[in-house]
Amino acid sequence: MTTTGTSVRGRIHEALARSADAVVELSHSLHAEPELGFAEHRSCAKIAAVLAAGGYAVETGIAGLDTAFLATIGAGDLVVALCVEYDALPGIGHACGHNVNGAASVAAALALAPVAEELGVVVRVVGTPGEETLGGKIPLLEAGVFDGVDAALMVHAGADDEVGLSSYAMCQWEVRYNGAPSHAAAAPWDGVNAADAVALAYQAVGLLRQQLRPDQVVSFVIDAGGTAPNIIPAEALARIELRAATSDELAGLQQRVRRCLDAGAVATGAELSVAPYGNDFADLRQDPELTELYASVIASLGRDPVDGAGAPRASTDMGNVSHRVPAIQPMIGYDTAGAAHHTAAFAAHGTSASADRAVLDGGLAMALVVLELAARRGAAG
Repeated sequence: MTTTGTSVRGRIHEALARSADAVVELSHSLHAEPELGFAEHRSCAKIAAVLAAGGYAVETGIAGLDTAFLATIGAGDLVVALCVEYDALPGIGHACGHNVNGAASVAAALALAPVAEELGVVVRVVGTPGEETLGGKIPLLEAGVFDGVDAALMVHAGADDEVGLSSYAMCQWEVRYNGAPSHAAAAPWDGVNAADAVALAYQAVGLLRQQLRPDQVVSFVIDAGGTAPNIIPAEALARIELRAATSDELAGLQQRVRRCLDAGAVATGAELSVAPYGNDFADLRQDPELTELYASVIASLGRDPVDGAGAPRASTDMGNVSHRVPAIQPMIGYDTAGAAHHTAAFAAHGTSASADRAVLDGGLAMALVVLELAARRGAAG
């Protein structure tokens, strides 16, 4: 390292100041053109262009995912990953604030670019599509994109600044019952009613909920259960989402819910098939050292983060990353006028001055965490 820690800190601030307009413009552009998971072609291209202009070597289409990317800069023994999210929700755009999330990680990347090599740090900016659906971070993990990473960081948009919060482990299933059609009046005894099977399963899951822990959630929707009242339904379709505090508890919950589904098939004689939809999300494990560093840094920027440890909320594929490498995903707060995530009202606040400040503060905080981590690990000399 050829400069003092103080001067490097100053250069990080200066680099972020130079790129502030670009990252805020990026946030607004992502917000204006929301794209669904694994179809974020414009969003991916926009982010890649900003990073390339900032000196990063960018590779798109990694791990067989068209809208994933890897951007790299720096050299050394400390490898950090900045995760970028940019998918939106159907009909309500960036109602989870991923334009803020993604732009904040880009801000951190641009702030670190001029100093990464002298700090002895390799910065990997990982574009992670489809967080709201199948979980794009999981195939990236399996493809080795996070191999050798010492710390993975991102912030998540929210109404408040929080650190240490956890998330539910989660899975989704697609359920199909196949029966046999028949005339509902002339020969109902010849039919096997798939709608009855899914109705029984729905009721069984409803009864099971009384026995579930407070941190276990089962959501069940029936998508199809017949075409006409005078035809015994030969097919019924449903989707189920299961959440639990940990991956181990999720495995136990899966067994209990599967028995409820089996009951519908046994009672009616219908055939049951259950297929996973997307990847199983693991619970989020916030790394204590990174959390302590982030809490200290974000407080120095005039924010007052609260300790969000306790009952899990929502689910994220960042949980899977956190099971492999030390990771954090704190909440970066801005004014949402009380609107909750996944609502159009929340999306409406995503380009406010308060949200723009969250982009810059979140990015600066992550960059300064990397600086402090480099000093602790001796990578900075």
